[in-house]
Amino acid sequence: TFSASAAKNPTSLTAVCYTPTRHLFLIISQSLLMNQMQRILSARRLSHSIIPQSCFLHRRWFATSETDASSPPLMLRRPQKIQTLEDKASNKSRSTASTTSSLNEQELAKFSAIADTWWHSEGPFKPLHLMNPTRLAFIRSTLCRHFSKDPSSARPFEGLRLIDVGCGGGLLSEPLARMGATVTGIDAVDKNVKIARLHADMDPMTSKIEYQCTTAEKLVDEGRTFDAVLALEVIEHVANPAEFCNSLSALTIPNGATILSTINRSMRAYASAIVAAEYILQWLPKGTHEWSSFLTTEELTMILQRASIDVKEMAGFVYNPITGRWLLSDDISVNFIAYGTKKE
Repeated sequence: TFSASAAKNPTSLTAVCYTPTRHLFLIISQSLLMNQMQRILSARRLSHSIIPQSCFLHRRWFATSETDASSPPLMLRRPQKIQTLEDKASNKSRSTASTTSSLNEQELAKFSAIADTWWHSEGPFKPLHLMNPTRLAFIRSTLCRHFSKDPSSARPFEGLRLIDVGCGGGLLSEPLARMGATVTGIDAVDKNVKIARLHADMDPMTSKIEYQCTTAEKLVDEGRTFDAVLALEVIEHVANPAEFCNSLSALTIPNGATILSTINRSMRAYASAIVAAEYILQWLPKGTHEWSSFLTTEELTMILQRASIDVKEMAGFVYNPITGRWLLSDDISVNFIAYGTKKE
């Protein structure tokens, strides 16, 4: 029932009619804002300030990629049917491809197309540039505890042999080398490896990084092993996660450490890592991620357990849009990182 004054005033009538809708919209908006603020405030305050700034030398000297113009039109992809681990294993057994490789050719093509933008801090890999200090804080903390190293040292990884699987342009390999580690970086995309080598050669502290265009499976065949194996933001791009983790385990010495980071397969991850990051904020090229390729924390833990790796710790990454920084958090519903140890 509307008042007589409202009936005589269409503007007032409209306001009365839409007040419930606007009120509901405000409630939803406030709820989402409070949820995000709660995630930010609950984030761990594991500071990365103890990492020397020299670990984050980003030189923007490569030509800008022209491939962005060929991006597909704005079409949000619906979540695809999820394959169980048994389905993937069955598909793998039926495949005529070599069982010694977990490569996904379509994913390799995606990263080959934007390889020359790895060190553009405002380019397609901007999220990794922003996340790198937080990733390194977790890596430094866990590996120093695991190998009884001094986290306050400028070079705490002195004497350790680390491998960066899926190294890309070397965003992670270079800081690890500056922290004293003997680093091997491998990637299946030749253009990525060339970019990484060129960039590393510009600094004497990183020029000794061993970069190879190869796969984890091939290094296993060569009998290579390392004190710690790292594969960050890689497993969601491989064809067979279980086979990939078996290779990571084989590369890790007994009682060694394995660290992986990826994106959880949750609706929140679909909204933020695909819809927001690729289509709204356009941080990443459209099509970078496939929601059906993400793994839940339980699935990753099970796969690693079967590969003789015990998961000891997990942490989430939460982005604070106000400060423009990522924080470590107990919220693992979207981006998360896991640290495990290889069984004897």
